[in-house]
Amino acid sequence: MPIDVCENCGGQYSWKWEEAFEKFGFNDSDGQVETNQVATVLIEAGYNVEVSGWGVHNTVIISIKKNNKELILHDSPDFMFGYDDPREYLPEEIVEMLDENL
Repeated sequence: MPIDVCENCGGQYSWKWEEAFEKFGFNDSDGQVETNQVATVLIEAGYNVEVSGWGVHNTVIISIKKNNKELILHDSPDFMFGYDDPREYLPEEIVEMLDENL
């Protein structure tokens, strides 16, 4: 779990990479949002990443592609994107890479 310095308050805080995929992540976007840091790690690993705001809620990663194949299956009956743990629906190689780098 990364520990960073808050840009707004100057204090330290911790966060999880999973929050970059959660509708209410980063304290429902009231905290410092680190979605772009997660996206950068994915991009540097060779993935195409799309980040988008979710209404007035968190900024989330909505698409991860490799070789033009979407790796987040939004229409799956097995999970609800933005609400379920991304460890359950992301490919194991992505989960392991994010665990190692963040």
